[in-house]
Parts: sequence; C-alpha cells; structure tokens
Amino acid sequence: MAGGTTAPLAVRMRPTSLDDVVGQRHLLGPGSPLRRLAAPSEGASGQSVILWGPPGTGKTTLAQSIAHSSDRRFVELSAVTAGVKDVRQVMEAALNDRDLFQRSTVLFLDEIHRFTKAQQDALLPGVEQGWVTLIAATTENPSFSVISPLLSRSLLLTLEPLGDDDIAELVDRAIADPRGFDGRIALDDEARAQLIRLSSGDARRALTALEAAGAHALEAAGEGVADAPTTVTAEALASAVDRALLRYDRQGDEHYDVISAFIKSVRGSDPDAALHWLARMIEAGEDPRFIARRIIVLAAEDIGMADPQGLVVATAAAQAVQMIGMPEGRIPLAEAVVYLATAPKSNRSYLGIDRAIADVRSGDIGRVPTHLRDAHYPGAKRLGHGKGYRYAHDAPAGVATQQHLPDPLVGRRYYEPGAHGYERDVAARLERIRRILSGDA
Repeated sequence: MAGGTTAPLAVRMRPTSLDDVVGQRHLLGPGSPLRRLAAPSEGASGQSVILWGPPGTGKTTLAQSIAHSSDRRFVELSAVTAGVKDVRQVMEAALNDRDLFQRSTVLFLDEIHRFTKAQQDALLPGVEQGWVTLIAATTENPSFSVISPLLSRSLLLTLEPLGDDDIAELVDRAIADPRGFDGRIALDDEARAQLIRLSSGDARRALTALEAAGAHALEAAGEGVADAPTTVTAEALASAVDRALLRYDRQGDEHYDVISAFIKSVRGSDPDAALHWLARMIEAGEDPRFIARRIIVLAAEDIGMADPQGLVVATAAAQAVQMIGMPEGRIPLAEAVVYLATAPKSNRSYLGIDRAIADVRSGDIGRVPTHLRDAHYPGAKRLGHGKGYRYAHDAPAGVATQQHLPDPLVGRRYYEPGAHGYERDVAARLERIRRILSGDA
C-alpha cells in the first residue's frame, strides 16, 4: 500500500478524471451531461444533476472526478452533517464568486435524501438562479425523497450496479497500482471470482474486502520477505472478511439450482426452506430485482386464485425493493416469501391460460359472435353488430344468459377452480354463473 497513508483503499483508488471511471458507460458518452459538467468553465454545463443509485456504484467518484477535471470552485457537503446554515453559506460564497471573480461553483451534496424539506428548500434559490451547479447523490428514489421543485430543476441520472467485469477491472487495478498494493499480492482464480461475487456490484465493498484480505495475507507471509507476490486464496479471503463465501455463480448451475429450490420450497408450502434459499441468494449477491420478479411469477403461477392477495403482496415487495434498495429490501422480500409459502395454492389460472393459448395456436378459434362486436362506429348496427347483446348489470343476478365464446368453442372450459382457499368459494359461484350463462338455471 502507498506509504504514509491511512486512507482506505477505496479512497486511495478513487479516479481523478471521468476517463478513469469504471462502469456507468451509459452516463459517460461524448457530450453526456456529466462530460459537459467536467468541461472547462467556458464550455461547461450549468445543469444540476441528481445521481441515484445503490451504494458503491460511483456517485461520489463521479462528483470528485468532475471536480478534478473542471476549473470551477468545488464544494462538498454531506447531508448527514450539514444544515441550512451551511447551505446558505455556500450559496452566499457562490454568489460572491460569480459576481466578483466570474467563477462558478459546483456543490456536491451527498445523501440528499437525509435533508428535510426545509433544508432542500434552501438549495432552490442558488440552483434556480444559477449561483451553483448542484450534483446531489442519493441511494433512495428521488421521487419520494427529493422535493418536486428541486427535481424539476435537475436532471435525474440513474446509476446501475457495476458488472462483474467492472469489479474485476477495479480489483486488478488496485492490486497493480502504487496507490494500492503495488503488485505485492496476487489473487488466485477462485479468490478473485469469490471477491467479485461478494461485492454484489458495489465497488467500495470489493475494495474493502480486497484490502482486508491483502493485508491479512501479507501479514501471514511476513511482509517484505518474499520476492514474488503473496497469493491470496479463497480461504484467506473468507478468513479476512469473516464471512463464508458461497459457491454461487449468477450465470451458472448453482444460480439455477438455488432458484429452483427456492421456487419449489414456496410451492411446497415450506417457509423455512424458502427463507434459507432466499438468504443464500441475497448473501451471494443475486440481483434483488431478479428475486422480486421470480416472487411475482410465483404468486400468479402457484398461489393464484387460491389467494389473489398473494400477487398484491409480491408486487408490493418488488416495488419496496426498488424504492429502498438493499440491505433493507430483504425485509419485504422475506415477508412476501413467507406469505406465499403459507398461502393456499392453486395453479388453475396458469393452466387455464395455457389451455386457451394452445387452442389459439392450433387455430381452434372462430369469429367474434355478432352480438359481442363493436356497435359504436357508423354503419355497425346496419351490419347487425351488437344486436341481441344483453347488458349483464340489468340481469337480476348480474349475469345474463348469453354466449361469449366463438361458436366452435361453445361449452369449452379453460378455468376449473380448485378446492383450496378463496378458490373454493369461486368454484361454487362459478358453477351458478355457468348455469345462468348456458340458460340451465
């Protein structure tokens, strides 16, 4: 490590220009808002931006890279420690710099979601009048955490979790760079793969784990004794970070095996097993959005009409994960999993749509019955469209005797309700409905 410094590896390795930033390529193309912000002041953009993304995706790195690249005055505040007084002082200084020295100011405000409405209001005059160009960072959905006037005056840029290749590049750079380990350690293949998985797309997490593992390996080997780099093994990495490293490849067999076990545990009404497999995926760094999508599918496919509320719970959990991120997102995910695992089960809706699709694909269809056709356009009634249609709300039971399927499919049954949960009640009601529809009531 660089001599004479106690700064964490993640801080020492922070890029000093946008060209050195890893990941977020969708935000760093030529002419992009961030590139214009980093330009010399005469050609720079005055557009304020809000950077929204998970921890460790480079929000602070982007802001500080812009600071190093631009010749504008750069001020950094954290919403954790700053108050309205601090913001107003920055605004006053920015106004003076503009009027007296024709020098513009960039204000980087980290964790803006922690600011109250009154504190955010204090930013508005400077942003609106152009005294400062605001770069705000947040891990929470700005639609819920940033006031509307500030949102409307800023460009919202969404950062994505870093990919495995991005994390690998950062790790290799930290090992080779004099600011990092300067080539004094090497990761074996398994340790490198485990470290990338452990990071879950978070650069800071990856570099923090690398720093701990590298220091541990150097100390164990006797730093400065060996001429060759000290090898960091998967076992040494696990020991250094005090965490079991799961064998889980997000694109390999283990990924599919674990998600399969998860789905079958929920379907099998075993909440304990379902939570175990959920924990395995979370700890291995699986994308929580992938987990949430699978839970939504589970709710519709395996719980279905036995408990229609299951789909509502699953969708709400997915929205909650999107809003609050991880690690807190594990809580609504767990709630949804337990709800679905303990709910009554039915796959009858799923089977019903597949039967209907099979008929359509095989050409077993038929024309729309005349009385169901659209009768609102000129000339439709002359063609007989809508003639004989019975308005269900006018029928005594709210159901009118009437044909809704095409002629070749009259009497075809796609949905057959089961005998569990809410669907048990649906079965009895549907039997009465079908008798009325067919005229047998």
